[in-house]
Amino acid sequence: MTSAFYTLVGAVLVLGVMVLVHEFGHFAAAKLLGVRVEVFSIGFGKRLFGFRRGDTDYRVSLLPLGGYVKMTGVNAVELPDPAVPANDKGAFLNHPRWQRLIIAVAGPLANLILAVALLTLVFSVHHEVPYGLYDPAVVGWCAPGYPAEKAGLKEGDQILQIGDIQNPTWQDVQNKILISPNQPVALRVKRGSEVLPITLVPKADGQQQTGEVGWLPKRPFIVTGLEKNMPGEQAGLRIGDQILTVDGKAIHATGAMQAYLQTTKTQPVRLDILRQNQPLTLTITPKLGQLDAKTQTYRIGFMSEPVQVEKLPVGEAFSRSVNECKKLSGLVFELIQGMVERKVSMKQMSGPIEIVRVSGEMVHHRSLNDLMGFIAIISLQLGLFNLLPIPIMDGGLIALLLVESVMRRDINEAVKLRLYQAAFVCLVLFAGMVIFNDVMKMLPRQ
Repeated sequence: MTSAFYTLVGAVLVLGVMVLVHEFGHFAAAKLLGVRVEVFSIGFGKRLFGFRRGDTDYRVSLLPLGGYVKMTGVNAVELPDPAVPANDKGAFLNHPRWQRLIIAVAGPLANLILAVALLTLVFSVHHEVPYGLYDPAVVGWCAPGYPAEKAGLKEGDQILQIGDIQNPTWQDVQNKILISPNQPVALRVKRGSEVLPITLVPKADGQQQTGEVGWLPKRPFIVTGLEKNMPGEQAGLRIGDQILTVDGKAIHATGAMQAYLQTTKTQPVRLDILRQNQPLTLTITPKLGQLDAKTQTYRIGFMSEPVQVEKLPVGEAFSRSVNECKKLSGLVFELIQGMVERKVSMKQMSGPIEIVRVSGEMVHHRSLNDLMGFIAIISLQLGLFNLLPIPIMDGGLIALLLVESVMRRDINEAVKLRLYQAAFVCLVLFAGMVIFNDVMKMLPRQ
């Protein structure tokens, strides 16, 4: 019951806010340009209450998942409505093409503005990110048997170039790897005084089939969590301790620690640590424990996922927000291109069911800042998706208006109707596939 409540709240906050902002963009542009808006509704379905001002019925409707705007003369296929007089100056289709173009663009633009505004707020108030995310990409560890190790990458290697990105941060590197499963990725790597060309082939990982190469960035090996009644806690290890060496060996990642403990088994290991700038030594005896349903490993029971907290000045936060939106936009279009070329699995696409599920988890378990960041990312993606030149969507209307402007005449109504019908069928099939993916992600894995 609790889970269903948070899922509902998440759906209202994420999908509801995004759709409402999108429709408000259309509404504001239409009002500004003199197009009659008959209904502005918060929510869908049956009208619950509201008021009328001028020509517009402002209402709250039953289902609080967004909202909609109804403009005079607008229908699903943007064809003239016989019931609307040809001389009605308030009708959408009786306005110049440039005004209709502005109204069409205003919805996606509102989503983009929301994304920038929310990210600016997040970056300027409290932004918690994995340690080193915005730093130069220096390799801290490569998992045995994974593509990074097989390609010859080593601890300390600095990635100077990945694909066409020069001097990438770890964020740039991770994004490129995520959208490149089973595709060769060219690197230029600095190792000491040498610069080496290396080609990585990320493997497809998990239900979403995203790229994975099995590496971690170079970062402090700091204890960020301890398991109850495990050797680490019992030996006096504390959150905040920085592990310098293990039995005199430099180990900087939990994966490397796990691999080492499988060789020492139950033999005591010596940890040289730094606690509040004071060096200490702890001796800990690993314990054989259950890692998951199928795996037992020797462990001492701690985790290391250090984070950095940023609080940027508003101007710098705005600049970072714009840059993040640019990067994410490029990533989205690159991902779409990969899907079209069948290089990337459609499983990487998430639909409304998955968004609602994740939204509920964000509301239940994460901070308000994390939720705002999530809304910003989804809002940006909604805006970009609506700009795709597909009839029925805003981008389709924009494309048709641009074509008509070049032709200096309207496209034949029969042709336009066929385009909308074909697009509708394709969108229904696409929506069915995305929803199927969402449902499959919710099923327990075998």
